[in-house]
Amino acid sequence: MEVGGVGYEINISLNTYSKIQSLSEGMLYTHLLIKEDAHQLFGFVDLSEKDLFQHLISVSGIGASTARVMLSYLKPEELAGAIVRGDTRSLESIKGIGKKTAERMVLELKDKLAKHPLETNNSALINNTLQQDSLNALMALGISRQAASQALDKVLKNHPDLGAEELIKLTLRSL
Repeated sequence: MEVGGVGYEINISLNTYSKIQSLSEGMLYTHLLIKEDAHQLFGFVDLSEKDLFQHLISVSGIGASTARVMLSYLKPEELAGAIVRGDTRSLESIKGIGKKTAERMVLELKDKLAKHPLETNNSALINNTLQQDSLNALMALGISRQAASQALDKVLKNHPDLGAEELIKLTLRSL
């Protein structure tokens, strides 16, 4: 990936690759993993995939490479669903995941993923729109995705011609 004339090597899942392969420009959410011997950058087409990746690497026995392979085998929502349902058989079908690791993953992540289901908003992240830029800015200010999205939708209905700055200001006033 090239950003501002600087090239970065980014590890991505097949899921992300299939969504970005035909694009000449786009946006990826990244996770920087720093180890003693390497700095690795992982890229994701949407926040749900990045969130799930971060959950997966928090489980003992699952490293970043294994988590990326898991996200290549199953879509994020399918993988999260298998974990929440306790479907260890589906998890074991993934290369590098044995019975004990699958059971540990279900044990450690089932409640976390059930309480905070993944949000699947794929299309908005590829096309960096005014609404998405505003949503990202509001989330950076600490406003939840759902609240910010609902408030943005209301403001955009009444004022469809606003620029990003005005849109964010009006949305903040409406919260």
